[in-house]
Amino acid sequence: MTASLGISAFTSHGLRESVLNEVHARPFTPLTQPVSVIRFAFMATGDSASADRDSLAAFCARHGVPAPEPGIKHHQVVIGPARLRWEQHSEFATFTWIWSPPAEAPRRPFGEIAPELQALIGSMKLSGELLVAVKLGVESVTDPVKRAEALFDKSSLALVAVKGSIGALASDFRLDEDGFTRILVCIEGPTPERLGALVQRVLELETYRTLALLGLPVALELSPQVDRIERRLVEVLAEMQGAQSFKLNNHLLRELTELEALLERGAIGSLFRFGASRAYYDLVQSRLAVIEGEPIAPYSSWSSFLARRTAPAMRTCNAVEGRQSNLSRKLARAADLLRTRVNVELEQQNRDLLRSMNERTKLQLRLQSTVEGLSVAAIGYYVVSLFGYLAKGAHDTGLPVEPTLATAAFVPVAIALIWFTTHQIRKRHLKEDHEAEKAESE
Repeated sequence: MTASLGISAFTSHGLRESVLNEVHARPFTPLTQPVSVIRFAFMATGDSASADRDSLAAFCARHGVPAPEPGIKHHQVVIGPARLRWEQHSEFATFTWIWSPPAEAPRRPFGEIAPELQALIGSMKLSGELLVAVKLGVESVTDPVKRAEALFDKSSLALVAVKGSIGALASDFRLDEDGFTRILVCIEGPTPERLGALVQRVLELETYRTLALLGLPVALELSPQVDRIERRLVEVLAEMQGAQSFKLNNHLLRELTELEALLERGAIGSLFRFGASRAYYDLVQSRLAVIEGEPIAPYSSWSSFLARRTAPAMRTCNAVEGRQSNLSRKLARAADLLRTRVNVELEQQNRDLLRSMNERTKLQLRLQSTVEGLSVAAIGYYVVSLFGYLAKGAHDTGLPVEPTLATAAFVPVAIALIWFTTHQIRKRHLKEDHEAEKAESE
């Protein structure tokens, strides 16, 4: 018998197991009729995510069911006829309550939550910001259109057949008196697995639809700011054409830099939101492609209904993001152009400054030469005077020295020696300065 081949002899990638198990991270929950579902989606940012997870663990402990293990992002518990399904996503968490009433329980109107389920939901205190609240009911009716017309507003009713099954999906996507969005699923004879998959995809569609629209308020808030920056950029470019002074150009460059910083702050702040909205909208489209069949006349299909209302919001987000990107490039080009002009003006000022410095240096050299000549004469005078005293002293001691003649003869010698010494000192200083400048240039 041939032994089976194992992988223990190979070095596995550190993320291999988590990547392969990702497709099983959020399995469908098999459902049987009758069933009603309540879903809440809370924004899970900062401390609220850990606080809500702790609340879930405390809730499980109170009802004697297992709490979620550290690190997992999906947990499901059963408490009597109720089932709680918790999922942690990147920026939100969902709490889905599945209610399968006992056989002897009276039938409740669509959208009415059983008191037992209300008590369970109310006992879990959550700190996250509520974004999505959905009531979904699964019913088996002979006339889905008539049932949907009795439950929803006909002016905004969207009704579509279930793809690959006998049934329909209906909703007006309006909030009821309790603040919930209501969805009706009418389907005949599905398997528990197929019904569970359908319900989960419908709930995901409504959740992602709402999350996708979070980018619209950001786009509407940024749009006036982008308008102001665009108008000011046009004005600055017009002022640049007639700007001649360095002070004005420098002022315009500083203003362009401030506009660019303001734009980039808004663009960076909205980068995640716009990207997330696109991703959520793509998920909405993929869920629609899986669950949506033929439309049911005379009502709109879910795709056409959402296309008329959600697609314009996505186009607005994309338009604002595109304007930010284009405006950023235009600001950068304008700033580079103005910076070049300022640099040219600086070079001209530096050239003029160097020219004036050269003129002052020449004057200083002339003055230095004049002072040097006077210094030689002054020093020579004192040196000759001292020599005269020496000559007089020698004459008084009896030496054959004529003081006046000796002093007169010493004058050219003294002047020559002093000039030579001064010239050598200046030459040495100039040599040292030249070597220092050469070393700095290298």
